[in-house]
Amino acid sequence: MLLRQLTVRHFRNIPLAALALRGRQQFLLGTNGQGKTNLLEAAGFITALRSFRTTEPKQLMAHGQVEAAIAAEVEHERFGASRLTITLRPDGRELWCDGEKITRIGDYLGRFPTVVFTSQDLLLVRGTPAGRRRWLDLTLAAMDAAYLRALQTYHRALAERNSLLKSGAGADQLEAFEHGLAPAGAELIARRTVGIAEIGARLADYYAQLAGDKEPAALAYRPNFAEASAEALRARLVSGRARDQQFRTTLAGPHRDEVEFTVHGVAARDYASEGQQRSLVLALRLAQAAWFRQQCGVRPVLLADDVLGELDPVRRRQFWAAIDPESQILATGTAAPDAALGDWQVIHVCGGQFAEGQVA
Repeated sequence: MLLRQLTVRHFRNIPLAALALRGRQQFLLGTNGQGKTNLLEAAGFITALRSFRTTEPKQLMAHGQVEAAIAAEVEHERFGASRLTITLRPDGRELWCDGEKITRIGDYLGRFPTVVFTSQDLLLVRGTPAGRRRWLDLTLAAMDAAYLRALQTYHRALAERNSLLKSGAGADQLEAFEHGLAPAGAELIARRTVGIAEIGARLADYYAQLAGDKEPAALAYRPNFAEASAEALRARLVSGRARDQQFRTTLAGPHRDEVEFTVHGVAARDYASEGQQRSLVLALRLAQAAWFRQQCGVRPVLLADDVLGELDPVRRRQFWAAIDPESQILATGTAAPDAALGDWQVIHVCGGQFAEGQVA
């Protein structure tokens, strides 16, 4: 897939930007806080109508504006030339694809994949389990409508059950929501098991390219409740009611799952060096891109937010060698791109304004 035209209006600090993108390598050049990441965020929004930075739609609209809009023209392996228009409002969003209004997100998922590389990815290794679960949910839901439905069903039922636990409700009331919670939870466990196994195999290969075979790496799924059976999960919820009532929250289920990175068989969060952790998250995103392509048959557009400048020359060359040469990459940075990495279309960014120009 190639992103050929991107128009953004009233999106964060961008009043209006209309960019014609040529070739496979674009570089947004400017100092910090000018709007480079905001444009990448808009480009990434076309994948699953979600931001990689926030879950709050109001934050995406410019101050004082009642809506924001994103329009994209794409060259697509499966659908040919395609045009998307997304309108964001405080109460929701509206999506049009090739003149047709899309009302079911499941009909849209997987069509226009993008993968974001960001300096904040280090938190996937160093940060909380909640951050890793969010990455997992965004990744799997972007390609799998059934996963998204199970995730939405599970979290609605979980919120209702937790609300009842806080109010001191009895077993009969809790049971009503456990009937919906358990099947959705079991489906999440099953689909997470398969997804992590497939992405993890690719991560190991990419990490070997970035860091060498002497440092084997792995990605492992650590479910809070390992059995992917609705009956078994429901039995666990029933047996744990007294404890859940004591703590006023649901203590077992996929909302407490963990994803673990390891290098040399030990936890990367605790023992890996910063260089190893950087290689891990780069390998993770490369693995995600390869998995997206396998799932939907489309090469994702790669969005690299201030990543290339943070790598030493050796890791930068290794990262570049690992990228699919047919993939488009839209990168940002505060310094000019490395000419050794190919020909770049350079776009200067200042105060939410975008202008094509030469590297100074």
